[in-house]
Amino acid sequence: MISVFDLFKIGIGPSSSHTVGPMKAAAAFVAALPCLPERIEVRLLGSLAWTGRGHATDTAVMLGLAGESPDTVTAAAARRIIDDARGAYRLPLGSQMIGFDPTRDIIFDTEAETPVHANTMVLTALDADDSVLLAERWCSVGGGFIAREHEVGEAFEDGAVPLPYPFTNGAEMLRMGEAAGLSVAGMMWENERARLPQAEIERRLDAIIAVMMDCIDRGMEGEGELPGGLKVRRRAKALLERMEAATRRNTPLPHGMMDRVSLYAIAVNEENAAGGRVVTAPTNGAAGVVPAVLRHYRDHCPESSLEGMRDFMLTAAAIGALFKINASISGAEMGCQGEVGVACSMAAAGLTAALGGSILQVENAAEIGMEHHLGMTCDPVAGLVQIPCIERNAFGAIKAINAASLSLHGDGTHRISLDQVIATMRQTGMDMQSKYKETSLGGLAVNFTEC
Repeated sequence: MISVFDLFKIGIGPSSSHTVGPMKAAAAFVAALPCLPERIEVRLLGSLAWTGRGHATDTAVMLGLAGESPDTVTAAAARRIIDDARGAYRLPLGSQMIGFDPTRDIIFDTEAETPVHANTMVLTALDADDSVLLAERWCSVGGGFIAREHEVGEAFEDGAVPLPYPFTNGAEMLRMGEAAGLSVAGMMWENERARLPQAEIERRLDAIIAVMMDCIDRGMEGEGELPGGLKVRRRAKALLERMEAATRRNTPLPHGMMDRVSLYAIAVNEENAAGGRVVTAPTNGAAGVVPAVLRHYRDHCPESSLEGMRDFMLTAAAIGALFKINASISGAEMGCQGEVGVACSMAAAGLTAALGGSILQVENAAEIGMEHHLGMTCDPVAGLVQIPCIERNAFGAIKAINAASLSLHGDGTHRISLDQVIATMRQTGMDMQSKYKETSLGGLAVNFTEC
């Protein structure tokens, strides 16, 4: 089982697979260097090459080489490092500097094959004679997870801690929960307590929730254009102002609750597109769905509580882990069904649990959430996590609430199981042409005409 703290990670935008993952891989490569190199070359392959510029992969690589981490890097430190690299052609490695020219040393190679994973990067450290000191191939496998190329597909390591409820698919989850008389959240609590003390689990969960809520708040205050050249203007603040004006006039729209949820998701994904601090949930491109539904629960459900929010997060993490274990949460492998689709499934299950649903209803909600995202492509315009990504999160959040509602109105019995829908998502992703999987070579990305 994957820990809730592996699935939900605090990082920066705009992409978990193209920003967070490459930054972590670059830092891991530097940590393994036997000595200080003369220079480092980074070759980006596959989806990293096709959409890396729009996803700020080059910036992420430089920050990782400089020893920065996605969960702690500050905007000031990032600016200093990037300005130094692009202006003075140097990069810090530990306490020393090496020569670094981003236009020469970061190569977007769209021709090379990626036999193991679509998000592959080759890092090479060279001495003064251009002899190789160290060369490694890393893959960013989705959601900020990374692995050396030869390790991709191996079982996820959780420190070999024996877990009381090590379910790895939906059927096992139901069987173990019903045998123990525990909810999904109850089993996750027990699993996490095998790794950490209760107080530490609560502290970390609350910190992640706080970052999610803060991201919504910051997003509702932001103004101006998003970076990247598409001239997409932030709209969360204007949406909020119109909603508040309607409330003051006592003329709320009948679909006002949907508008609120959409607002929360849009606020998060505008922050993500701007390179702000977000929680990978399970990816950055889908980072708005879970926070939006969690905010809906916190602010608009009368029975909401902190305990309910924690159960929401643990349940959502369990569902996300099942997708990660049995399929993928990488847009470059699965398309957007593996990002927004999985996020919708996670949020639907989390809300169902927080509202008192049974374990059968939780599994049903998760299945519904994914079933109606099957086949969704990942075709970001200009390689930016903006169109259609921002609005797509709003729709994913609305679908999650609908899925939770449908499951709560039933008794949990249904014909298609969560395991079957996960298997279907995986097969659909494998069958999907690569131009629809985060390469910006098909779909909206090529049918959009920039004026």
